[in-house]
Amino acid sequence: MDIVWFDDAWSRDPSKVGGKGAGLGRLADGYTVPPGFNLTVDAFDHWGEALRGAGAGDPPDDMVDAISNAYARLGTLCGGDNPAVAVRSSAVDEDGTDNSFAGQHDTFLNIRGGEAVARAVVRCWASLDGEVALDYRRQNGLAVEGTRMAVVVQEMIPADIAGVAFSANPVSGALDEVVINSSWGLGESVVSGTVTPDTYTVEKSGSGVVSSQIANKARMTVSKGDGAEEVDVPRIMREQPSMTDDQAREIARLTASLERTEGHPVDIEWAICKDTLFLLQCRPITTLG
Repeated sequence: MDIVWFDDAWSRDPSKVGGKGAGLGRLADGYTVPPGFNLTVDAFDHWGEALRGAGAGDPPDDMVDAISNAYARLGTLCGGDNPAVAVRSSAVDEDGTDNSFAGQHDTFLNIRGGEAVARAVVRCWASLDGEVALDYRRQNGLAVEGTRMAVVVQEMIPADIAGVAFSANPVSGALDEVVINSSWGLGESVVSGTVTPDTYTVEKSGSGVVSSQIANKARMTVSKGDGAEEVDVPRIMREQPSMTDDQAREIARLTASLERTEGHPVDIEWAICKDTLFLLQCRPITTLG
């Protein structure tokens, strides 16, 4: 099966859709997860392996047709004919309890059109053999041969603010605290480390903000054209808090709930758009200080 939706049973199997896709498949029914579908490792075997030696080549016509049909259905779920989507890698051993692969494979944001999505999928597959990912595998004692990748295609949320959150303090190891990193725009600047985000420490119950450190947030990622770009934050916004204490408490409650659901400390990516909090990713915390 080449393409499965988040509500399909196959989308809960990391051996089929990778860690990232499986996490979204498990949680889509109970949380505010933007709709989407996974290209399984079968799709990689079907199309990706043949393209692998040639790098990020042109996708074959039958692959473009299959993805275009799924993209059209996703448009119906999103309420529009040409939705912006995020195309994200989901390697089989990614986002597990031992190795997160955070930032090792490629993500493509604000992609529109079935053919453009197919090309982004091929570029995700190509990142499986990138030097950054291969070095990560070698350093962690993982196989570099015979690797396979699934890909997540998900509605793009035009975030006002976004970031990451940890259901345990990743520095102190405190299990009763949620730590939130937040900044303006899309979460890519926070995830990639190109901005120093605001940091909020919140009681896991969500009842109180323990501390907040407001950074000078000079850069942010925004949607532009058929992609995204990093731009300067307007000066008046740079030293303003990126979110309210109420929003920090809401994210803390979400993160704590996900820890209970998953049965272990979690690291999540989140976004807020027009006062709605969305869950974009959930994976185990692989290290605690």
